Formats: sequence, C-alpha cells, structure tokens
Amino acid sequence: MRRLFLCAIPLALFSSYAAAVKVEVLQTKLDHPWSLAFLPDNRGILITLKGGQLRLWQPDKGLSDPLTGVPKVWANGQGGLLDVALAPDFAQSRRVWLSFAEVDSEGKAGTAVGYGRLSDDLKHLQAFQTVFRQQPKLSTGNHFGGRMVFDGHGYLFIGLGENNQRATAQELDKLQGKVVRLTDEGKTPPDNPFVNQSGARAEIWSYGIRNPQGMAMNPWSDALWLNEHGPRGGDEINIPARGKNYGWPIATWGINYSGLKIPEARGQIVAGTEQPIFYWEKSPAVSGMAFYHSNTFPQWRQKLFIGALKDKEVIVLSVKGNAVTEDGRILQDRGQRIRDVRVGPDGYLYVLTDESDGELLKVSP
Repeated sequence: MRRLFLCAIPLALFSSYAAAVKVEVLQTKLDHPWSLAFLPDNRGILITLKGGQLRLWQPDKGLSDPLTGVPKVWANGQGGLLDVALAPDFAQSRRVWLSFAEVDSEGKAGTAVGYGRLSDDLKHLQAFQTVFRQQPKLSTGNHFGGRMVFDGHGYLFIGLGENNQRATAQELDKLQGKVVRLTDEGKTPPDNPFVNQSGARAEIWSYGIRNPQGMAMNPWSDALWLNEHGPRGGDEINIPARGKNYGWPIATWGINYSGLKIPEARGQIVAGTEQPIFYWEKSPAVSGMAFYHSNTFPQWRQKLFIGALKDKEVIVLSVKGNAVTEDGRILQDRGQRIRDVRVGPDGYLYVLTDESDGELLKVSP
C-alpha cells in the first residue's frame, strides 16, 4: 500500500520552492537499506540491505525475495552490504556491481568490490567475482566508505574510509582514506597518478579522506564530487582530483568527539592539502548525494541533494560552478535517518531511510 504525506519546507529555502514536498511511501519494512539502483525500462529498483540482502522492488509486485548469488558480507558496526551500481554496459553485460565489508581470519575487515550477472528472471546474481579489496584490512567496524561511481569514460571510482585509523589516510602504501580509480573491468588504469611511484598503491586517485559517504558525477562539469563525515564537526564536500591530498587528519574543520583537538591536526588550512568546497561546522552526518539534472521539476534544476543521518533530513544546495550554497532542508519532520538519495529516470527524488523499519520514498516538489 502506498501512502502520501506532505512535509513542510523551512523558510530558508528559495521562494521557487512550494510550501511542501509530496512524499509517497513505496516500501516499508526495509532492514537498514543502504543504496539503490534503477533497472532500465522501468523494471524496478535494486536495493541493498546492510545485513547482506539484495532485493528488487517493482511497482506492480512490491519487494522481491532476496536475490541469490550475493557475496557473504561482514555485517558488523558500519559494515555490511553497501553500494550497488549497474555497469555502464548493463544492457549487454547485465553486470551488477556491489561494495561490501569483508573480514579476514584475524577479525579485521575492509571494503571489497565485485560484480555478478543479473539473471534474466531478476532473481539471481550469477558468477559473482570480487575484483578489488581494500588492503590492508584494518577495520573493527568503522569507516568503510563504499560508494561507487562510474564516470562515463570507462572508469570506476570507489570511496574508501580510513577504517578509523586516522594516519592511514596520508599513507600511500595503504588503501584507507582514499578514492581509488579502476577500469570498468576492475583493473588498475596505467595512467593513475601513483602507478610509477615506489611504495604507493597504484589504484589510488586521491587521498587524505576520512569516511566518504556520498559520491556522484557533477553533470554540468563532468567532475567527481564526494562528501565525507568529519569527526565532531567538519563534514565536507570535495572534488577529488588526480593525485591531490584532501588533508585528513592533518587538516580538518572538526575536533575529536571528546572535544579535544585531533592529535595529528596542524590546523584547518595546511599547505599541500586541498580545501573542501563546502563544509559544515556542525556535522549533519552526510550520506548519499544526487545532482538534479532533469527537466521534470524545473524548480529543482542546479540543485544538489544530500542525505543527513544525524540530522534526519535531506539537505538542499544550489550549485554554481564549483560553489555551493545551502538553501534549506526537506523531510525533517519525518524523523528518519537518510541513507541514500537518488534522482530516478522519471525525475523524481528517491530516498532510503536507514532504520530497522526503513522506507523507500518517492519525493516531488
């Protein structure tokens, strides 16, 4: 059963916004959903559940049984089944990519990525193979990252958290706190920035990142954008560029949860590191993000939508070049942690709430 709600929008939003957004609840009883991907030809929406299930939601059938063939995941702390993305050539290959937490024999975990073929009956992932593993495995349950983005030019970007091991984000021999760049076959491109640097991992594209939670290609600049959790304060939006250092933990706008300074921090602005294009002094706990590049709702053009886990709302920002300003927030009266935000092929906003009784929402102005 679908339900329709109205949600008041703060006065801080531009006057082009209506007084409310319409919210249609497409699905309930999702156990901590993490990500979604749209199948072509309106065949449904793939949804990952952090506990390890991949489900298919279809308008006429509702939620499927769990698909078989999904890899075993380490569902502890912030780990589990994470992102889902369709291969750019999905129409031919039917490849579905997944990121997930994977544990070793010593109980330490890291992020892994792989793909399988979606069966014609939409019930199975066939011949799943893992093509990338975060090394070394250091996490005991925190800061996996896991977002994946295909750039449209044959490459796959993966955002990797520093596993709550701060110093590793600056260490090029480790894959913690990095954005990595692979081919769409999962191989290391020969033109990655550190391919020929001794002691550095060839997969690395950029580094100095704490815990990336949202990534998307900016449709107007064709550049990768990323958001990440700061510690206490200092959530950021960055544009990860080739070989650049984004500062964590030596440069940060946040402090430790204890209220003390981050031990490694040298300041907010540190030579040799890149500044975020936007940051929050008070962390909303940013999550999935989506640029609005559709003609369906003109009042949403040039907007960037970012979920907020702690603040339990969707942040609305205006984008002009590489500058953003926060317009206001929506869905705040629902009181639900927002895990993922996507723009559907129909131009509507689709939102996943991160709860034990999580929901799939369809949102319009």
